Amino acid sequence: MAKTIFNSSYSFTGQKSIYKGKVRDVYNIDDKYLLMIVSDRISAFDVVLPKAIPYKGQVLNQIAAKFLDATADIVPNWKIATPDPNVTFGHKCEPYPVEMIVRAYLTGSSWRAYKSGAREICGVRIPDGMKEHQRFDKPIITPTTKAEQGSHDEDISREQIIRSGLIPEDEYNMLEKYTMEVFKRGSEIAAKHGLILVDTKYEFGRKDGKIYLIDEINTPDSSRYFYADEYQDRFDNGLTQKQLSKEFVREWLMANGFQGKEGQKVPEMTDSFVNEVSERYIELYEKITGDKFIRGDIANVPERIGKNCTDFLKAYGK
Repeated sequence: MAKTIFNSSYSFTGQKSIYKGKVRDVYNIDDKYLLMIVSDRISAFDVVLPKAIPYKGQVLNQIAAKFLDATADIVPNWKIATPDPNVTFGHKCEPYPVEMIVRAYLTGSSWRAYKSGAREICGVRIPDGMKEHQRFDKPIITPTTKAEQGSHDEDISREQIIRSGLIPEDEYNMLEKYTMEVFKRGSEIAAKHGLILVDTKYEFGRKDGKIYLIDEINTPDSSRYFYADEYQDRFDNGLTQKQLSKEFVREWLMANGFQGKEGQKVPEMTDSFVNEVSERYIELYEKITGDKFIRGDIANVPERIGKNCTDFLKAYGK
């Protein structure tokens, strides 16, 4: 009996194709809908790590569902239903070829670039004299191109996106507007639960001439959170921020000699480390939502998902 789902290979009514990302397995239903199964895989440095994390998929899926519901008044989104703790069913949209990354603090990859001498990220100037984890005067948008599977996303500026014709200017302006408004809403929700939404990424698509917010939003895989009550003291004293994100996994990998470079080997993921990662994900769920995490039945996760999705599609008329 599998207590996690690492891979999926279902065959659903109306299924046209399957796309497998680093974490999500996306089933195309009738070229109209997507059935997104959020696996328990975990990736870092564009590498899928060898062990699955119990409850991780449920955490990501349910956080994303809550934030999609909480921002539906700002921008339409792709979600229709969540037929299983690990699954979202929704509209199939044509994705825009960029990811909208919004940053309110100089941290993570932006800090690493800044520390190495960069003073511009995606065409946005960063002033001299900033410190790690310092707040920007206002959030900045640093887009990246959406890479093919196995490739790295590439930074790109607003000017490059428009000049190259990647996205028409009027539509890109709307993406920026939606990005900032959704980030503001996410930051307000986080603040109510004692957290700071530090940075995140949003993806958008089009359907029937309308822009939709798609994929996951404000999850620990796509976002970084600090604890609000500890932030200023830690910053003033030059201490590492305690954060709820996947960054601690990256830091563990780097401390053990792995950054996804050729010839490097993923360090052993012990059971205790896997359990620690699982608990960190559950902690974020409870902190960011303010709700108690209800652990799904993991007696046999692949079987549960298959049954719930099949039953839902049948009831939906598929």
